[in-house]
Amino acid sequence: MIKSIRNKQLESLWTQGKSKIDARLHKRILRRLDTLDAAAEPEDLNLPGFNFHQLRGFEPTRYTVHVNGPWCITFEFDDGDAFRIDLEQYH
Repeated sequence: MIKSIRNKQLESLWTQGKSKIDARLHKRILRRLDTLDAAAEPEDLNLPGFNFHQLRGFEPTRYTVHVNGPWCITFEFDDGDAFRIDLEQYH
């Protein structure tokens, strides 16, 4: 279950269905957030097109799923819940 979102626009999209994030990304972002909300463990996001992987060098461990172009959703996972979810540009 999603417990906390760092990015205010990502949180607005998740809770209110509207955001200043490029509207062309909304559907892809919401699909990933829905999957993350239902996940029991991080590996539940290891789906085709998500490019799920663990990020190196973070303590606690952070994971990422690809959205589009350089945009990714990153998060931490603990005891069945997702924390500190962010929308980041990787390149």
